Amino acid sequence: MRKLIPYGKQYIDKEDKLSVLKVLSRDIITTGDEVIKFENKIKNFLKSKYATVCNSGTSAIFLALASLNLKRKDIIIMPVINFISSYNIAKLFNVKVFLADVDKQTGQMRPDDVLNCCKKFKIKKVKAIIVMYNGGNPINSDQFYKLKKKFGCIIIEDACHALGAEYIFKKKKYKIGSCKHADICTFSLHPLKTITTGEGGVVTTNSKKFHEQFQSLRSHGIKKFKNHWQYDVSMRGLNLRLNDFQCALGISQLKKINLFLKARNKISNKYRKELSKVPGIYIQKLSSKYKSSNHLFIVNLKKPNLFKKEKLFKFMLKYKIMLQYHYIPIYKFKICTDKYISNNAKKYYNSAMSLPIFYKLTSREQNYIIKKIKEFFIHPIKKIR
Repeated sequence: MRKLIPYGKQYIDKEDKLSVLKVLSRDIITTGDEVIKFENKIKNFLKSKYATVCNSGTSAIFLALASLNLKRKDIIIMPVINFISSYNIAKLFNVKVFLADVDKQTGQMRPDDVLNCCKKFKIKKVKAIIVMYNGGNPINSDQFYKLKKKFGCIIIEDACHALGAEYIFKKKKYKIGSCKHADICTFSLHPLKTITTGEGGVVTTNSKKFHEQFQSLRSHGIKKFKNHWQYDVSMRGLNLRLNDFQCALGISQLKKINLFLKARNKISNKYRKELSKVPGIYIQKLSSKYKSSNHLFIVNLKKPNLFKKEKLFKFMLKYKIMLQYHYIPIYKFKICTDKYISNNAKKYYNSAMSLPIFYKLTSREQNYIIKKIKEFFIHPIKKIR
């Protein structure tokens, strides 16, 4: 019987397991040396000045926003297409959130979408802009910096999909997370991401002030002194720590990141080659200026049609292939009470779907996925119940 092919899956090898077991045999398994070691390796990989690890990508977003000393009237702009975590965390701070529109194919907010949002809702002062690289492709990552200058605001990159992604600015290559054109960058280390610590997150910055706040906020706001029994609490934080055996797993995974990225890129290229001429499907165009981490492989229906999209989902699931939504627009959720623009977001929602992509997806499995997609679009399909 054929096994279900998920849209994403982690890869854990013997080296990963041994690294975790080694740390579990120590006396100290949290707030120990592995945490510092992992943070140093992450910042060296990304070429940022500072990195703070925490227990989830959502916690990384919390640390980013908690460091801004937000007030009730502060305005945060973010894309209407995103996982719910950025929106949920922002609302915890009782700020005004505005949801900007996105590109109808990529689902990503563009600088012009931010400007249109400001124009429509007569926004003159912005505290922070949260950008999100849907699928791992850092489109316009270098362009949002212009908005920082225009509004005097903070740029936060929700790069939970984009660990390992790169962009070129003035002929020089940068990794997302280097914070060369952003103030703060957040990552997720969830099992489906580029590398994993089980659950986990990272927040990077080049600001010493932000970094010191991240370090304190992830551990109850505690500031320690020379003697271990002496400390003060200078701000309201939470326990968002990542333990040592998770960090040991992260260190082991990070050694393989280029291998993971290469495999994902190969899978992505094959999808592009095989599906580019399938009628009814639009494949997003690539730019040599941006290098995706290929966390997701997103395709669109040429004619947005939610009914047809769901019909395809059911058809593929019948053959043990899992597709996924990335994402349902935030304005569709009951908790959303904020103003938004959704001209393109609705089209994206009705057309976009992500295909299986992960390190150990075999060529045989991918051929099977491609074959079934072609069957759906090229050959007559019976009604799926």
